[in-house]
Amino acid sequence: MLKRGYSAEDKLEILKACEGGQYSLNEITKIYNMHKSTIMEWRRKFDKYGSEGLKKSSTWKKYSKELKLAAIRGYQSGKYSLREITRKYELSDKSVLKKWIRKYNSHREIKDTGKGRNQSMTKGRSTT
Repeated sequence: MLKRGYSAEDKLEILKACEGGQYSLNEITKIYNMHKSTIMEWRRKFDKYGSEGLKKSSTWKKYSKELKLAAIRGYQSGKYSLREITRKYELSDKSVLKKWIRKYNSHREIKDTGKGRNQSMTKGRSTT
């Protein structure tokens, strides 16, 4: 069964199946074709935030330039994994950190996360 975008209810059901001894973690990963780290991340979010932690966020998280740079430097120090930095700075996902690192490594400016649309989105296209 391959499925992307599990609902909070699906996630909770999978966590309960692991916890209840109905299936082992390895069996669950095979049944749902997912990685152990996905389930472990759901468990961490559930333990910290309850069932609310399993819901997809409908809001855009804002991060300061300082937090972004601290997270990038923390990861580049080699002392922490992507997952550890993501947890330490309470980032929404590892992919967020990866994007910042790519931007930083390509010598592009790291900025505060803005509110709403950025200028390139509102500028429009000039026509002749």
